[in-house]
Amino acid sequence: MRAFGFFLAALAVALGAFGAHALKATLSPEHLAVWETAVRYQMYAAVGIQLGSMQKGSKTPLWLLALGSLLFSGSLYLLCLSGLRWLGAITPLGGLAMIAGWLLLGREALRHE
Repeated sequence: MRAFGFFLAALAVALGAFGAHALKATLSPEHLAVWETAVRYQMYAAVGIQLGSMQKGSKTPLWLLALGSLLFSGSLYLLCLSGLRWLGAITPLGGLAMIAGWLLLGREALRHE
């Protein structure tokens, strides 16, 4: 799972550069800000997966971070590229999955201190 975290981080950097350069001329400033938020939270999830992979215990938090990144960042990327506003309804589900992942990582850390 740790390798997945590294690939997710690399993808975040690539998508950030894509947004800053290739999409700058086509997206509105509001959509560019949304794109940047998606990239930032994808990177947070990637770092969480990498750090969480070093802990002993359940892999559930890592899967929640991965799912959260897919739903949160993925829905925002698609919203920006397609303009389909209903995709924004999926975003909070990803946020909740990431929050749950971080909380479970914290619980695992407390158990092993």
